[in-house]
Amino acid sequence: MNHILTRRAALKGLGTIVTLPWLETFSAAAPGSAAKSAPMRTAFFYVPNGVHMQDWKPAKVGADYELPWILEPLKEFKKDLNVYSGLTLDKARPNGDGAGDHARAQAAFLTGRQPKKTNGADIRAGQSADQWIANQFNEQTRFASLELGIEGGKSSGNCDSGYSCAYQSNFSWRGDSTPNAKEVDPKVVFERLFGNGTNNEKDATRAKREKQNKSILDFVMEDAKSLDNQLGTHDKHKMDEYLTAVRELEGRIERARKMRDQKPVAPPAGTAIPTGIPKDLKEHMRLMGDLMVLAFQTDMTRVVTLPLANDGSNRSHSFLTIDWEGKQKPVSEGHHEISHHQGNKENFAKLRVINRFHIEQLAYMVGRLKSIKEGEKSLLDNCMIVYGSGIGDGNRHNHDDLPIISIGSYGGKVKTGQHLEYAKDTPLMNLYLAMFDKLGCPVKSFGDSTGVLKI
Repeated sequence: MNHILTRRAALKGLGTIVTLPWLETFSAAAPGSAAKSAPMRTAFFYVPNGVHMQDWKPAKVGADYELPWILEPLKEFKKDLNVYSGLTLDKARPNGDGAGDHARAQAAFLTGRQPKKTNGADIRAGQSADQWIANQFNEQTRFASLELGIEGGKSSGNCDSGYSCAYQSNFSWRGDSTPNAKEVDPKVVFERLFGNGTNNEKDATRAKREKQNKSILDFVMEDAKSLDNQLGTHDKHKMDEYLTAVRELEGRIERARKMRDQKPVAPPAGTAIPTGIPKDLKEHMRLMGDLMVLAFQTDMTRVVTLPLANDGSNRSHSFLTIDWEGKQKPVSEGHHEISHHQGNKENFAKLRVINRFHIEQLAYMVGRLKSIKEGEKSLLDNCMIVYGSGIGDGNRHNHDDLPIISIGSYGGKVKTGQHLEYAKDTPLMNLYLAMFDKLGCPVKSFGDSTGVLKI
């Protein structure tokens, strides 16, 4: 096959398409132009129920600060990291609507809008920041955005003090009344990224692969061999690494499926866990992270959202332990229950290990992004990842001085390696305005913004 080496090149086979990563050969092949810079990518991560702020917020402002215990897993990436203090999500506050902080926190985190208090079909929140960005670049990628998740949930019914379950089950909003459902099954996401053709064709090809015990890559190897002759030594090595990563990820997804099918997992009380997810929570999170990395690496999308749980989640983390009174004690209670700590020191100890566990998974994903080179930079350098919660302290349900960090510099456009503290009640949406500016798609206001945050 005679390849036209462009940024969108891909390997194709029966019912399969494997988009290729950023390669030097691609950028050099653009007629009449110098090598093009890599695109900017954006991701938003969300964690529920606030954090143990005493082990989150650095003591010093500026570059000369020490990472608190919860953030220590990001030590290797401190120069790529910004910690933001003082940011507020006013539209997660009651503002006359009474109880329902968890629903409001998740629905307002990316929208900056007060969600309408209803448990009926007349939901309303507002367009989310990820979708504003996606709309600016949707014609340049295969997918305008990817909505990933770890916990499923109901799209209707009453889930939080009169608020529809749609507010806690979704994170991304295409429009005022249109949430983007997230996908929690890694296998479905993998097939979506690498499948080609109609749904019927994809199903038939998937069945054929499974019957013959073949990898998705086995269907594109002829195309890959033809392309290999046109690549330089460095790009050949990068292609080998990429195809190996795809094959290994496919294998991990299949192993997770088999383990789940052999022994179904009973969900903790009060937690709705969707079928089709891996048995192991850490593996589930890392699989989703690896899928995000592949989607970014191949420029299949430039925008990803990934909440690590629904706000208000009461999932047990009994695989984690604390050192309590000289003994290792499992964190067997639900996350939401623990977050209502009532000042209890044992609850503090359990909450902070859950918070650190989440950061450890983020650090794994960041490490993967950092390891992938794009010219003289890394894939991480060309990203900006926002991570945080719409609640500060889970016991108080406050929405000011939120736990917010970002990693990556949008190709050097954002100064990183700092703890930045802002005036009380500075809107979180001001951070998103700054991101829009750095991406070259500025807007005068978004949600309850009051101005562009200095970052």
